[in-house]
Amino acid sequence: METIADWLDTFSGILFHEAVVIVVVLTGLLFTFWSFFSQYRALTHGFSVIRGKWDEKDDPGAINHFQALSAALSATVGLGNIAGVAVAVALGGPGAIFWMWIIGIVGMALKTTEVTLSMLYRNTDEADNPHGGPMWVAKEGFKKMGLGPLGSAVGGIFCVTVIISAITGGNMFQSWNVGDVTNTYFGIPPIACGIILAIIVGMVIIGGIKRIGAVAGRLVPVMCVLYLLAAVYVLFMNLGDVPRLLWMIVQAGLPEFLGGTSLNPEGAFLGATFGYAAMWGIKRALFSSEAGQGSAPIAHSAAKTKEPVREGVVAGMEPFIDTLVVCTLTALVIMSSGAWNRPAEAEYKELPELINAQRLVTTEMTRHWVFFEREGEVERFGIVLDETDDEIVFLDGNAGQREETHLTIPRDTIVTLEVAEDQWMPNTFELPRKLIAEREISGEWRRGDNAFMLVEAGLNTDTGKHVHRMYGSVRQFNDELLVVWSPFESDDEPELRDQGIYGHYAGAALTAHAFDRVTPGLGMWLVVLASWLFAISTMITWSYYGEQGVVYLSSRLPRSRQDNVVLLYKLLYCLLIAVATLGFITTDEQLDLWTTIGLGVMLWANIPIMLIFGYQAMRAYHDYMRRLKSGEMQPPHEAPPITDVVEGKDVE
Repeated sequence: METIADWLDTFSGILFHEAVVIVVVLTGLLFTFWSFFSQYRALTHGFSVIRGKWDEKDDPGAINHFQALSAALSATVGLGNIAGVAVAVALGGPGAIFWMWIIGIVGMALKTTEVTLSMLYRNTDEADNPHGGPMWVAKEGFKKMGLGPLGSAVGGIFCVTVIISAITGGNMFQSWNVGDVTNTYFGIPPIACGIILAIIVGMVIIGGIKRIGAVAGRLVPVMCVLYLLAAVYVLFMNLGDVPRLLWMIVQAGLPEFLGGTSLNPEGAFLGATFGYAAMWGIKRALFSSEAGQGSAPIAHSAAKTKEPVREGVVAGMEPFIDTLVVCTLTALVIMSSGAWNRPAEAEYKELPELINAQRLVTTEMTRHWVFFEREGEVERFGIVLDETDDEIVFLDGNAGQREETHLTIPRDTIVTLEVAEDQWMPNTFELPRKLIAEREISGEWRRGDNAFMLVEAGLNTDTGKHVHRMYGSVRQFNDELLVVWSPFESDDEPELRDQGIYGHYAGAALTAHAFDRVTPGLGMWLVVLASWLFAISTMITWSYYGEQGVVYLSSRLPRSRQDNVVLLYKLLYCLLIAVATLGFITTDEQLDLWTTIGLGVMLWANIPIMLIFGYQAMRAYHDYMRRLKSGEMQPPHEAPPITDVVEGKDVE
């Protein structure tokens, strides 16, 4: 019987199947050509709009164009730019960045179209508190076609997915990461971080979209500038390598018949073929920019304007800032520092032997919370270290998720104990000391560090090559550090590629390590600070997205009861920030499964809405551009002081 994890993983694979990704890309190309390359207008007219030249106090809406852009960017410019890019480079190689550029460009057209469409259908019954997004497009659009019940149902489904995404990826995933990274570097209890985050976020979101826009308008520029300055510093230290790295990105991103190159394994990099590089780049860019997912239109619908297209043009700037600027700088930092294909941090004197692990099925439940498991039984793979007539001492290959290194299992709870012929692990748990050069960068091994060795086996479905990682976790037994290896699954006997033990830096940790390779300690301070700022900005904006879903679903209630429902949602949202740091979540992959499903269903709901009603957005877009080019529309005033724009005083 499949576990919940297997089912969710399968469902996630369907939602983000290659065919779905291709449809999203083709939709972006469709609106790129249909709009005659709206990307150009986003980078020219869009800048004029956010500068405040077109802001008018009497227009319907709650915040100015700059604050709406900042609110939307605060949801996209976040941990995805730090961690998502690292995943793309680590698995897809430099070629993945080339395809992130492509998606960033077509994503600009997607954002312009979906936001314009939502602005056409936004609800402005309350001029200072408008509501918009794909749910309102579906409801009102289908109603005009005589399919009102269908529109309400589609809008309701979209709202449910928005709320799920807001609570998981927009909230709990962020707070869990902040608590984890802060505890790792500074030893502060995660729950303390969670409580502080909950208080900060609560103070902002209780104030509504105006306060969210005001905070985002200040926070987003600050956090972007801090992060970009650090990235520019790293690139300046490796300035001579930048042209070569840019060429490597292009070359690795093209197929061989166009002069592209398939990168072979090197150091910690597993290698990647063209197809896998493209797919990782496309997926990461879609996650990072949220283009086509329907979330950004919710924030932009609060903008003060009577011209729907004007805000759509502003929205087109988001993928450029998020993907083409911030993500590219992160990628260049990872590449120029050598973090992506880094050498081994330690080496065995002799190549260890790979042996079969033992499979243990027991009814003995550990005191730690195990997320996905078969009811009544726990399956483990590892090695029996000692045994008596009454019990065995078992070294669990999944010990990286627990505090225990050795598990004492009563024999009367053992269901099965056998050799697992398809599970492999090294025959040693010795942990060699780090090499001198690596100690200067990351220090000595510490309990809880993750590592891996490289093995050659069957096809790696993440890279298209035959090199895999065999993961291990550094644990302490008495006064000695050892490495507990997680068994590697393979029907045929794998072979160790070399004698090296590589430090495992996943996501944000890889980006931090890249900064540390240039200036030791920089990554620690920068990533912790950036994680706090990015997480706060993301949580406050996603709280608003979820709130709009609640407003839609409770729209038939009397106003007083609807206000109570919204307040209850906000309080629950803040509570879950702290709950996520209590320790019942053991890995980010567990929560990411739910996040992926929420975002995936949003994509499935929003792209059809764009294809069905997109012609209306394009008709409005071309009419707006005609009036702009002819001089029929002129800015009502000169650009106000930049401080007034940032604080929203120009529309008060």
